[in-house]
Amino acid sequence: MKLYPRLFLSHLLVICIALGAVLLISEVLASAFIRHHVEQMITLIGPDGASLRPDLERGVRRTLNAALLASLPLALVVAALTALYSARRVVRSVELLRDGSHAIATGDYERRLPEEGRDELTDVARHFNRMAAALQQVEQGRVELISNVAHELRTPLSALRGYAEAMKDGVMPPEAVSGAILRETAAMERLAQDLSVVSRVEAGAVELHSSDFAPAALIADAFERFAGAYEDRGVTLSASPEAALPQVTADFERASQILANLLGNALRHTPRGGQVTLGAEHRGGDMLFTVADTGSGIAPEHLERIFERFYRVDPARTRGDGSGVGLTIARGLATRMGGSLTVSSSSQGSVFTLKLLVAPPH
Repeated sequence: MKLYPRLFLSHLLVICIALGAVLLISEVLASAFIRHHVEQMITLIGPDGASLRPDLERGVRRTLNAALLASLPLALVVAALTALYSARRVVRSVELLRDGSHAIATGDYERRLPEEGRDELTDVARHFNRMAAALQQVEQGRVELISNVAHELRTPLSALRGYAEAMKDGVMPPEAVSGAILRETAAMERLAQDLSVVSRVEAGAVELHSSDFAPAALIADAFERFAGAYEDRGVTLSASPEAALPQVTADFERASQILANLLGNALRHTPRGGQVTLGAEHRGGDMLFTVADTGSGIAPEHLERIFERFYRVDPARTRGDGSGVGLTIARGLATRMGGSLTVSSSSQGSVFTLKLLVAPPH
């Protein structure tokens, strides 16, 4: 039996039990009320009223029972209509949930349920809509990931095909082709490695080895790694951490990886003669590491998506600027270490802020 007739019959059964209980209880309790009412009537009638007591009690009881039995059919009709409406309303919500779940199962992630009312069914609809939105976002991310990976692989594969055909036709000697082939395969290997790291970071499966270290050590390590590259590019790299900073608790290698990604991006987007400043300051219970550049900045419409996989501000998606997942990895690592990675930008440049936890006092 389907839900609607079952729900209606269950409501009707409850109504019948309630009416039967009313008749039974009224039959049990009515005697006391009838007797009290008859005594009042006898008092008003006078001395001759005592002989009328049995007739009065029977008359009042018959009248009461007749009134109850006469009203019973109408009460049943009203109760049945109410049960129909109530059951239909519940079943309608269940049907909407059934249709919505079927649509989700068939790939229609845009289906939403109406959120009307304040009962539990409305809460179910609200949670269903949240689930549908999350699934839609996951599906959109999956499609974009496949498309982006295909785009990233298309260029090196086309280059490899061109080099192979050039070597086959004798246009280029094998010695010249070998270096180009190694360069393109290295790019594909880097993409595969970055994709592996992204998947592990987003799944929370990356290993962390937390320790307490001085912020100055992290700043010095990052500065030493990039000082030569910045000098060759004609960009000034400076470090200005606050003095007497407390230690932080994090994975030193992962934190260094985050700063390396930020400094690499800043170097690519800062013109010759520009400046990049690496800083650190203690604010509240957190340590803030900042990488500020004097580049052209990031448009506001790109700030919300700058940490997405393969998202690039440049629509031309110029290759040679990394695999496009560096910021995704950096934010994921920062979150795994209990911190965060944020960005602010203006026409004077961008500022990336890495927040890590301050080590507790020993």
